Amino acid sequence: MIDIILHEPEIPMNTGNIARTCACTGARLHLIRPLGFDISDRAVKRAGLDYWKYVDLTVYDSLEDFFAKTGEDNLWLATTKAPRSYAEADFSAGDVRLMFGKETAGLPEALRERFRSRCIRIPMRGPVRSLNLANSVAILCYEALRQQGFPELASAGSMQPSQAVIQ
Repeated sequence: MIDIILHEPEIPMNTGNIARTCACTGARLHLIRPLGFDISDRAVKRAGLDYWKYVDLTVYDSLEDFFAKTGEDNLWLATTKAPRSYAEADFSAGDVRLMFGKETAGLPEALRERFRSRCIRIPMRGPVRSLNLANSVAILCYEALRQQGFPELASAGSMQPSQAVIQ
């Protein structure tokens, strides 16, 4: 199982896209307050998020609340400041928990230091600061799923047989 954890997300469109990735992959979504937007049923319906009902969502009041309820096992922190690439992470065994920071500031320094050996980054060239949060989540979620053999995901599409082209 993959857990996607967003610490204080600020941009509703990013979280909406991340929720869609979770719905498509079966990953669980964890949101840590404060949130920069409303996720009430009314707001979600108004935004037309028809996939929201397929998202396994838990919201926490704070980082402390999150750790008290979930523990610290198999947690990976995605940060542009990490010393190593996600390609070095082993996501193959058990539950994988991927934590991402808010769009404007990333994860707090104290948290990064606490889990220094679990900080990973997506390689990119400068001078661009970072990838979009939703893209980063998708990259790492699918890498974890790839390492696990894409459990419970469809292994093939349903293309119609091709028509022979007559010349």
